[in-house]
Formats: sequence, structure tokens, C-alpha cells
Amino acid sequence: MSLRVGLPEDEAGWVNCGRLLSDSAGFASWRSSLAGWLDATYGAAPERTTGGYVMTWYLAVPGYLAALLFHHERRVPSLRPEQLAFRMARPRPHPESIAVLDTRFVCLPDDPAAGTPAATVVPDERALAAVLRGRFTAHAARFIATFAPTVRFGRHTLWAAATDALDDSMLLAGRYGGDEGAGVLDAALLLPSRLGPLTSGSTMRPCGGGWTRRRESCCFHYLLEHGKGPCSTCPRVLPK
Repeated sequence: MSLRVGLPEDEAGWVNCGRLLSDSAGFASWRSSLAGWLDATYGAAPERTTGGYVMTWYLAVPGYLAALLFHHERRVPSLRPEQLAFRMARPRPHPESIAVLDTRFVCLPDDPAAGTPAATVVPDERALAAVLRGRFTAHAARFIATFAPTVRFGRHTLWAAATDALDDSMLLAGRYGGDEGAGVLDAALLLPSRLGPLTSGSTMRPCGGGWTRRRESCCFHYLLEHGKGPCSTCPRVLPK
């Protein structure tokens, strides 16, 4: 996913997270569009699969934005739903771009912009990680309050998906930045242990010269391809 500050003049295709979370009908429409794409690609999609996909995709919006800025800039942006938007791709209806609509951020004392009106300074990386975790958790709580009544997922599953969004995003930030190990270290800083309501600390583990992780949640993709079974990182396969 690409990132930008502010929306383009042509806002077609952009979805404001705050508006989406204000009415669960938006998620019903998203899942209906997804079901059509999945049906054309794999065959009929169960409700659990469309719910799992949308849950994972949505939580990646605040998670990936926060992880990239933390990893590369040591900054934490506003993660309030009203200050985030994403552009929906077609025909596969997933978020392909993210926009942050508030230019304020939290940073460290040595940030070049520390002391400017847009910056709030915290003393060290541990404090910065705590700000990120708190802002993401607040956004995830609003998502869960809207989305939970529309799916047959328990709260543990929903918070497990939120945990995955943070941990996955840090791994990807390091991988795409050319230093996967640095992303792993940032994930450990952000998720040093189970800090409720998140369901675990970072689950990174070495794998074939690189890094992978055990997911906390299931996306239910395996229900589309009968006989293939869950993904190798699924909690149904890898025990804690």
C-alpha cells in the first residue's frame, strides 16, 4: 500500500475510516463486493471468509501506516478514524493506498521537526512505541464495536486480528525497507509481551534465513480452496 498526506483533489474511490465506522452498512457493502470477486476467483465464499478478509484488510490501514512511519521516521501520526482514509482497489476490493489527514505527529527529541507546532515530543523509543500502541488500540476498539455485531466472531478473534495487524505491519516495514531484522526488533519493542486487549506479544520467529510469524487469527481463506488446509502460519497449524 502507498501512503500520502491529505486527499487528492479527485477523492473518487477514497473511504474515510470515521464515516465507515459510523455505519455498519458500509462493511456489508464491502463484504458483498468482496463476495462477488471471491466467487469469480475461487467459487462461493462463506460468510466467515468475507468477514475474515475485511477484518484483516481494514485493520491493516492504521497498522501499516503506523508501522511504516515508526520504522522509517520514528514518528507516530494521528490514528483517529476521522483522520485516516483509504482508496479501494478494483476489481479485488482491498485498500491499496492510505491517506493521513492530520499533519500532527509524536516524535523523539532528536527529530528535525521537534519543537514545531505539529510535533509532540516524548522522551524515548519505549514511550513512542506506547503512544503508537495506544492510538492503534483505540482505533481497533472503534472498529470492533462497529464490526462485531455483523460477524460471528468472538472478541478474542477480533482482537487477535488487531494484534496481527501490528505485528505483520512491522515485519513488512522492515522487509520492504531492506532490513527485515530491524522490523523484527521494532515489533519486539512495540509488542514486548501480551498487553491487553491485544492477545500476544510479537510472534516473530526465524525461518529459512529470514523471518516469519505465527498469526493470532485466521483469515478463513482455507474455506475457499477445499483440501489445501490453513496457511502455514495459521494458529490452527502453529501452536503457541
